[in-house]
Amino acid sequence: MLKVPDHQVAGHQAGGGKLGPLVDDSGHFYKPLQSDERGSHEVAFYTAFSTDTRIPDQFRKFFPVFHGTKLLEASDGSGLYPHLALEDIVSGRTNPCILDAKIGARTWYPQAAEDYLQKCLKKDRETACLELGFRISGLQVYGNKLTGLWKPDRHVIQSSSVEDSKLALRKFISSNPSTDSDIKPDCSFASTVYGGPDGILAQLLVLKSWFEEQTFYHFYSCSVLMVYDKESILQGENRGAQIKLVDFAHVIDGRGVIDHNFLGGLCSLIKMITDIVTSSST
Repeated sequence: MLKVPDHQVAGHQAGGGKLGPLVDDSGHFYKPLQSDERGSHEVAFYTAFSTDTRIPDQFRKFFPVFHGTKLLEASDGSGLYPHLALEDIVSGRTNPCILDAKIGARTWYPQAAEDYLQKCLKKDRETACLELGFRISGLQVYGNKLTGLWKPDRHVIQSSSVEDSKLALRKFISSNPSTDSDIKPDCSFASTVYGGPDGILAQLLVLKSWFEEQTFYHFYSCSVLMVYDKESILQGENRGAQIKLVDFAHVIDGRGVIDHNFLGGLCSLIKMITDIVTSSST
């Protein structure tokens, strides 16, 4: 049965007659194709990437599994509409904690139309993108059975400063996330989620090693999605944190050149998380 995802933190969301993603009970996430060339471009990327033998398995795991395209009843009630059929990253997780970080100081792609370029540049200037190399696009954090989910307004999150971004990354792994500025995040789960041999930081470092070498693709306006299940940690059954790259409507041919825009933003994110883990362990 198709339904609107409960745990989407960024991007176009279904509801109120708007077109947005759907999920089913079999672990699939259905993303409606964007109506202009971005939709066909993202399909072309997934199709090519899924059969690209140049991509080692240890790096391919950071991308959602692609199951082709499918005509589905659109969430806005407009009838049948083409959707990307992808792996639902949060499938099977109970009350997952999710953070979406858009990577790169520059989010527009070469040859972009002038109006689109100006739109992206305006948003980049109004957020931490230019200064930090990434911005937090949205997040939700599960507190406990009493407090439930803390999901700040994504428009507020997206306009965050560098210090606000650091605070969001701290709240993401805290037991006391709150909008109350007087409550200091305790970072209780920093070592469990960010740290360790299989934590988010270790995964980001593996991803970084690929971007230091790969020249096949340049990823503009792409996000790193971080997911973990805090409830399983509280119950002593840590399912492990996971990262995935998402949103590939603006991927272009790397033409033998390293993607320094994405790599720079990724390094900035890694440094900020490393500082959080280090300060939390002292």
